[in-house]
Amino acid sequence: MAATQAALYEELAPELHLSWSEAELPERERTKHVHRLHPYLGKFVPQLVEALLDRYVEPGGRVLDPFAGSGTTLVQCLESGYDAVGIDIASFNCLLVEVKTAETDLAVLEADVRDVVARGGRSRLRPRGYVAEWFARDAAAELLHLRSIVDDYESRDVLRVVLARAARSARLTTHFDLDFPRVAQREPYWCHKHRRTCAPVQSAQKFISRYLLDTLERKREFARVRSPGHAAVVIHGDALEVELDGPFDAILTSPPYPGLIDYHEQHRYAYEILGLDDRRERELGAAARGTSRAAVEEYVDGVSRVLGRCAERLEDGAPVIIVVNDRRDLYPEILRRSELRLVDRLERHVNRRTGRRAGEYFESILVCVQDA
Repeated sequence: MAATQAALYEELAPELHLSWSEAELPERERTKHVHRLHPYLGKFVPQLVEALLDRYVEPGGRVLDPFAGSGTTLVQCLESGYDAVGIDIASFNCLLVEVKTAETDLAVLEADVRDVVARGGRSRLRPRGYVAEWFARDAAAELLHLRSIVDDYESRDVLRVVLARAARSARLTTHFDLDFPRVAQREPYWCHKHRRTCAPVQSAQKFISRYLLDTLERKREFARVRSPGHAAVVIHGDALEVELDGPFDAILTSPPYPGLIDYHEQHRYAYEILGLDDRRERELGAAARGTSRAAVEEYVDGVSRVLGRCAERLEDGAPVIIVVNDRRDLYPEILRRSELRLVDRLERHVNRRTGRRAGEYFESILVCVQDA
């Protein structure tokens, strides 16, 4: 970039610092406590949610996120002293957000984690379908063993998230293509990430044990910082159909982008291994639909209807805060159809630091209110 990063960030909404360099906001802070219970593409950083809550939402208010995703808004609301409701059509997203936001009995969770680690083993079931295709024999047997015992524990949902996270890491894929592998990698390969020959993963147990203990510690960390007396409600369903009680003091959301990410495929291993409800055909903006004129119109119509319906449950004058990379310039029309009026627009720089999706772009924070 021609300008220094510091100068650029000063130009971008200097009254509200929303862009962070790696030095200012290292990875360990962007993924603090439960925000890193499971990888998720397309999420925004919790520090952004914290800044927007502080500026636009009355302390102690009630916040709605109709596109809850991985739950960043809900988690940060609980840390910052707000109640929250999140809606998502994807069952894995809802499982993940419920695990992140639940008030967990840490003594029970620790006992369950220690017991599962001690019971590590291999299932004798013959892997079939997706599991047979994407996992080495030992890895499949270890994952199926964990799946067979999770219902023995009070912390079963936490264990399901750990199982999904371990399955993601244990797939037969190259190290540099964990997000969307296309074919199973069964032979050693030249690794672009490590600059050497690597071999596909053969066992899942090391991931299971590591992630069990990491999840326990992250739940402990969140318990220390979450604000007492506040709760989050997670609703699995279509935001156009679910019943909303209201009123809310704000909507704070980051909708999916059209044709950019296949939100179901990024967690396919979880759907396959956990047997989750698959509603991919109803996901807005899914990459599988492409970016044809019809697909974009479907996206604009869907987002408009969701925002308009949810805004009806707001207190008078309450803000609708939308974080979006509107590279197709769709949001003027979306706001018009939603009967929302733009009152503030802030720009921020996003630097994706790692992985094959690394790069930089700009995104907007659209602050709106219902049209009178």
